[in-house]
Amino acid sequence: MNDSLHSSQDLESLIMLARNHLNALLNEAFHHTDKERAVIVYDTHCTLSRILMEAYKRCLPDAILIDFNVQTPEKILEILLTLQPSDFVALVQSTSFRLDAFRLRVELFKRQIKVIEHPHLSRMSDDEAPYYVDSLAYDSDYYRYVGRTLKSKIDSVSTGVLDTGGELLVYGSPFESAKLNIGDYTDMINTGGQFPLGEVFTEAQDLRAVNGRVKIFSFGDVTYKLNYPKTPITLIIEQGQVIECENSTPAFDLILSNIRRDEGGVVWVRELGLGLNRAFSKTCTVADTGTYERMCGVHLSLGAKHGIYGKPGFKRRDGTYHVDVFADTQAFTLGDEIVYSNGAWTV
Repeated sequence: MNDSLHSSQDLESLIMLARNHLNALLNEAFHHTDKERAVIVYDTHCTLSRILMEAYKRCLPDAILIDFNVQTPEKILEILLTLQPSDFVALVQSTSFRLDAFRLRVELFKRQIKVIEHPHLSRMSDDEAPYYVDSLAYDSDYYRYVGRTLKSKIDSVSTGVLDTGGELLVYGSPFESAKLNIGDYTDMINTGGQFPLGEVFTEAQDLRAVNGRVKIFSFGDVTYKLNYPKTPITLIIEQGQVIECENSTPAFDLILSNIRRDEGGVVWVRELGLGLNRAFSKTCTVADTGTYERMCGVHLSLGAKHGIYGKPGFKRRDGTYHVDVFADTQAFTLGDEIVYSNGAWTV
């Protein structure tokens, strides 16, 4: 266990920090007031879930508390079905909550209920809990300015270059209209989603116009946890597909072979993700891939699955794999402008 969590006093400090961050999110991103009802659905199976549960209780003293492993599914559903549009639900999950056909976040969104989802918290160790709590800090000026500026540039340029220490991956195509995850839900259908915040993502309009080489320092393995090879792996990409790689490892070879086995013998490169969350870096890491993809830097996805963007020859639900890999990014260029260098966005 991390020294920072050895004593109850240290744990209390982390709970208070989480409470402060969640208060800011509820006020600035969700515009939650005491006029709306709030429900906290939680479990207590890991340190991080207990920290967040206690932090939410302090933010929302009038909230209905539901211990997912104590209440019956019928009772949980009964409570959730009493909520009205603009009410709020926090899902604090060591794994991922299931209520048979009732897909919690999806069904709540259908009813216009605001949701913050914290899934798979048990994938992260006690050592990583402070990084996760830090990632909940909401600098609205930073997220909204950088996010919107990157979207504007992505939507207007026709080329991009990812430089990973002299290895260049060239995007010779305009990009799909970028999507934002920056805590601004204006004009969006749903309010909330999976946290922490901090991402702009797109992909090439023409996937075959992506060519070159890219070094990755980490990738999501078959357990959905981050794997860090001793030497960065270099992917060789031609016409949008990984055709070869250098310095591979057995764990990464397994990822590639699984994709090729189940997706017609090819490994497509799809998502171009620009992470904005400054709590995560190459040295400040968490094990859960879905959390770490907000890391301040660039990640790509391998495999045909990326349901946000339709493509000729790709059916939205046909792809099996969406494996995040994290580029050892030295610089990223959109058009003629360097927008990322020295570990930070420069827009």
